[in-house]
Amino acid sequence: MSSFSIGVDLGGTNLRVAAYTYSSGLLETILLPTRLAAGRHAVVEDMCQAIRKLRSTYAMQRELIGVGIGTPGPLELPAGRLHNPPNLPGWDGFELRVEVENCLDMPVAVESDANVAALAECVLGSGRTLGIDSLCMLTLGTGIGNGIILNGKVWHGAHGMAGEAGHINIWPNGPACGCGSQGCLEMYASATAVRRIALEAAASGDAPAIAALAKANPDFSTRDLSDLAEKGSPDAKKIFEDVGWALGIGIGDLVNTLNLPLYVVGGGLANAWSLFSPTLIAEARRRSYVYRLTEPGSAILDGHSNAGTRIIAAELGADSGLLGACILPYTMAAATENIPLSS
Repeated sequence: MSSFSIGVDLGGTNLRVAAYTYSSGLLETILLPTRLAAGRHAVVEDMCQAIRKLRSTYAMQRELIGVGIGTPGPLELPAGRLHNPPNLPGWDGFELRVEVENCLDMPVAVESDANVAALAECVLGSGRTLGIDSLCMLTLGTGIGNGIILNGKVWHGAHGMAGEAGHINIWPNGPACGCGSQGCLEMYASATAVRRIALEAAASGDAPAIAALAKANPDFSTRDLSDLAEKGSPDAKKIFEDVGWALGIGIGDLVNTLNLPLYVVGGGLANAWSLFSPTLIAEARRRSYVYRLTEPGSAILDGHSNAGTRIIAAELGADSGLLGACILPYTMAAATENIPLSS
């Protein structure tokens, strides 16, 4: 009997639950609002009802290999316990894995949303395209998520909290970050940071085009700002160049530390890749001697076209977190039971 999995993408606004196979991809997706106001147990019950529905629909023809859940962190593993997640207010200390397992009466796998997005990018996206099974991924959204995949497996660290590159220090006395530090990468290169910096520029009187955008549309998005930059606004272009500068410093540090073959930038802000990537690459080259020695085309690579250190935009889009949750049970089965990922 062929197998299928069920994946859950738990977000602060939406809850997505999908059935998946490697051969067919997403079979069916259930989209629900995340009823935070109703309480965390109501959200878990919504999740479990959707899982039960998909299980009953597809278990007739296929074997359910497992259920994977991607959740905002911070997340303590292997317990699956949340610690004051900013996108899930009131969930501090919540035993997510235990609660879902008790509700379903079956084991489930829980990972941070950044980790499952990185896993999907490695197995189904740029990692597969390049034939690489290790990468570091940054997701630029409300904050900056980070996942590290080593030899096809998520790197968790000692307590499941590895992958907090959004809190690499870029400027020691920079803006205060929610983590308690100052000048973190997240304060310069997340979508939230870009909007804050744009509003500050508009208020200063030195960015008339951005001020006009903010006046016409007070709720402007980073996509609106990138459209302004692409139309030639020097003030908007400068904001994205500064994003590249901050990312170049952060990724340069990661290259020096990890020496992985692939560094991937995803998330909503990655739509502006063409605006910030030239500065990012230039700054990473300046900051990291490891990158200078190993970037594509380097003499030490000895002509191997697929070798070296690559810094690229993610191939997978908004479904990366859901896909990663779906393939999580497959990767765990492959690791423990020697089941091939293509089954």
